[in-house]
Amino acid sequence: MESVDITIIGAGVIGLAIAARLAKPNRTVVILEQHKHIGEEISSRNSEVIHAGIYYPPQSLKARLCVQGKEQLYDFCQQYQIPHRRCGKLIVATSTSDEERLASLQQQAINNGVNDLQLLSSQQVKQLEPAIKATSALLSPSTGIIDSHQLLLTLTRLAEERGVFLLRNTQFKHGEISNNPFILDVQTSKEAYKFSSQVLINAGGLHAQTIANNLQGFPKHHIPPLFYCKGNYFKLASPLQLDHLVYPLPDTQTTGLGIHATIDLTGQVRFGPDTEYIDSISYDVSTHHLTTYYQAIQRYYPALKKEQLIPDYAGIRPKLQAPNSPPADFIIQTEAEHQIPGLINLFGIESPGLTAALAIADNIANSLSD
Repeated sequence: MESVDITIIGAGVIGLAIAARLAKPNRTVVILEQHKHIGEEISSRNSEVIHAGIYYPPQSLKARLCVQGKEQLYDFCQQYQIPHRRCGKLIVATSTSDEERLASLQQQAINNGVNDLQLLSSQQVKQLEPAIKATSALLSPSTGIIDSHQLLLTLTRLAEERGVFLLRNTQFKHGEISNNPFILDVQTSKEAYKFSSQVLINAGGLHAQTIANNLQGFPKHHIPPLFYCKGNYFKLASPLQLDHLVYPLPDTQTTGLGIHATIDLTGQVRFGPDTEYIDSISYDVSTHHLTTYYQAIQRYYPALKKEQLIPDYAGIRPKLQAPNSPPADFIIQTEAEHQIPGLINLFGIESPGLTAALAIADNIANSLSD
């Protein structure tokens, strides 16, 4: 039976970042990707935002890895010429009653090590973004946008240059935990085969829980419940000059960050995502909440007309948080939690996963005493 040192399941931004980080001479690293293309799910269906690290509970993995990962990602983009822009974002209060929440958000950002937020008056907001209505706002200068496709391609190239084998159209079916190594069953379009691996890293995103369930001998109580949370995006049909991202104050439960206005590197304005818990994976853009959606945007962009919103795309977050429940953190589950040497499960890696990808890869490398 063929044997490898490290197997990573999932070639999204997280799996690819881990592979590029762990690759070294005389170490065999394999990535299994069930789809034809890399990053087909969470990594290519998001807002492409480089987050500052404002919203997450202090000392959470989300907060720490976002703040660390943001700087790493900007440096990485510079080094490898990945298109990006540190455009900044406005978090807007649309009534005076929101201003206390804005101040509390600024304090939370400071607690997370984000010290560059600036409180702006209504007039200062108008100077920066004439189309946006706000009684006040927080400006986050370190928030940015990135071409996520180019990031995925660059990570793939680096991983493969460092000797990583990327196996596309290859689905993990079943695994056996027998002391060590792991015995893995995989299925390609042509055949099924087995191989062994000393280390197994589950970066399966929306499928991480299924993968863990298919590991014979893995204690089921270590698998957290998964909730699919869909986010729909609409693009703006008519041109709008927007230089910053514009976010409302987040939901109190942080299920999402509110329906925000984002720009891509071509200047196209999009609105989204909303939060819609669903039972199965579907990327159809739901329009049945369009009125609520439109009303939410109108609070900060009053000139919007409903007919200007065109369905664009949808993404799905792998939430560990049930509807109307408190926020859930990333889970990076190592031997310390489950007592199985060489096994790492990543559960609930949603936003700010893209921003935190390089920091998550470092975290995993450290846990393997790399």
